[in-house]
Amino acid sequence: MVTSLLMADASPIRLVIHGGAGTIIRSKLTTERKQAYTEALAQSLIAGYAILTAGGSSIDAVIAAIVVMEDSPLFNAGKGSVFSHAGHNELEASIMDGSTLMAGAVAAVTTIRNPIRAAHAVMTKSTHVMLMGEGAETFAAEQGLEIVDPSYFYTQYRWDQLQKAIAKERVLRDHDAAPVTPLPGENEKRGTVGAVALDCYGNLAAGTSTGGLTNKRFGRVGDSSIIGAGTYADNHSVAVSATGTGEMFIRAAAAFNTAAQVRLQHKPIAEAANNVLAEIAAIGGDGGLIVLDGKGNYAMCFNTTGMYRGVIGNDGIARVSIFSEAETSASEK
Repeated sequence: MVTSLLMADASPIRLVIHGGAGTIIRSKLTTERKQAYTEALAQSLIAGYAILTAGGSSIDAVIAAIVVMEDSPLFNAGKGSVFSHAGHNELEASIMDGSTLMAGAVAAVTTIRNPIRAAHAVMTKSTHVMLMGEGAETFAAEQGLEIVDPSYFYTQYRWDQLQKAIAKERVLRDHDAAPVTPLPGENEKRGTVGAVALDCYGNLAAGTSTGGLTNKRFGRVGDSSIIGAGTYADNHSVAVSATGTGEMFIRAAAAFNTAAQVRLQHKPIAEAANNVLAEIAAIGGDGGLIVLDGKGNYAMCFNTTGMYRGVIGNDGIARVSIFSEAETSASEK
């Protein structure tokens, strides 16, 4: 079990992000690819930080951070999403406001450029919590969100990944190592993205976005669009975003489970997150959780070989890591 943990600054603002946890092999992560991930994660942190330092809300910071990762082909979300068995990109996302417990989510969408924006629109512009498929897409268009042709999400790497998965009659979790001959430096994992934030008003927010599983079938929906499984935020406890084996995170109600341990059992945030990851491991899953409380204390926990992650606070320094802290050099922090 690997945990990154730091205490808060006085009167903090804070943004914590993840870009997926999984089998990330140091020896196969080239300098160029590591730099690409480091830069993308830093850009995400800086985008969210700009909102927070301008007095913006934690919700807006979460959206800004996630949009950067959705627009990057490096991650299994938005532009970099994997293909379903039918050859489609089916995306999902959710967001939650810790000050009001309002939440929004979309699932199985194929034409919305930034699903996290659509999830926010569901939260703020509808009476519902989750919309899916064509209904979600129609709603997003009515709200003026950017709609794209499904071909926007096509990448050759993800298409080749699907063909090999079909040939092997295999369904890949979004955090499995790719069963294809990788492009140079692309052995590393690419997965679900998420963010949690604390603004200057003391409000928490959380959001998560993903393309799901390679070779998924039958309209499968994972934990990333399910409030309480992949995303949860409550000012009285913590904000949480998850990445990992979606089915297991749903069964463990991972995000809410973490928050409940903090609020009801007064568990330290890292202990609560690691308890949940242990529950998930016991039923055959793995992954990671980022957790943030109202004082700015945070934890980035995972039980895989690595998790793309980062944090920024009052000092404005974007700190990015991939492997465990014990293995992470100063240049990777």
